[in-house]
Parts: sequence; C-alpha cells; structure tokens
Amino acid sequence: MTDSCPPVNPKVKAKAYDRYDTVSYTPYPRNIPLARRHVAQLAVNWGHPGLAGDLALLASELCTNALLHGCLRDRLFRVETSLTGRAIRVAVTDPRGERLPGIRTADPGDQFGRGLLLIRTYADRWAVEKLTVGKTVWAELDVSGSLDA
Repeated sequence: MTDSCPPVNPKVKAKAYDRYDTVSYTPYPRNIPLARRHVAQLAVNWGHPGLAGDLALLASELCTNALLHGCLRDRLFRVETSLTGRAIRVAVTDPRGERLPGIRTADPGDQFGRGLLLIRTYADRWAVEKLTVGKTVWAELDVSGSLDA
C-alpha cells in the first residue's frame, strides 16, 4: 500500500503533516459542493490560496466518482486533506474496494467519463489505495517553498 493520508498504523513511521483535516459525508449529491468548498477553504486557511481552485476541482471529481461508483446506501465517504512542506493532498475514501477507478475514453456528447482525466491533468500525483474495506483515491498538488498568501 502507498502512503495514506495520514498513516493509520501507529507502528508505521508517521509522516510529518503540517496540517490535517478529515470530514465524513453521507452519500448524497448535495454533499459534493460542501466538500469542495471545505477543501478550498482549507487551502486558503493553510496559506495556499493560489491552489484553492485546483484543489476544489480535484475534491469535486474525487467525491463525484466516490458517489457514483463507490458509495453504498447509508455508508459514509470520507474526505481527508493534508499539507506537508511539499504538497497538499485531498483523499476520498469510499466503501467499495472492488470498484477501482480507470481512465475511460468519453465521446464528445457523453455527460460522464472525464473525471479521472481531469484529475490526471490537474494533479501532480494521484493514486488508488485498495484497503481492507473500500478504497482511497488521492491527488496531490505541489506547493512552493513559500506561502502564497
């Protein structure tokens, strides 16, 4: 498994996070804009307002994918945001580990099928972590050595 956000196992060497936040949401479409706004506000509060828009887009796409493909009725999905000296990460965990994301080719008239393409385009890194129950899909944006504020 790759580095999670943050490490869950206390025996694993903990990664030094400067900031960390987690919120769980019910699997309803109305929660996607709430998560998007929350993550964007964290980027601003944590001193990287220039990344807020891109981070909000990544959160929106990850949450939408979780809602459409990974959520089960009455099972929450979790949005974790973390900041290190190198990157700001948004990670979305859902309960359906058997449904791993994959890049699709969308026709011009298709309404869906471009989410991971957007993530791949905007994120500096992204990956999928298969968990014992569920999965986490995360994306990172590199931060500069100095604050944007």
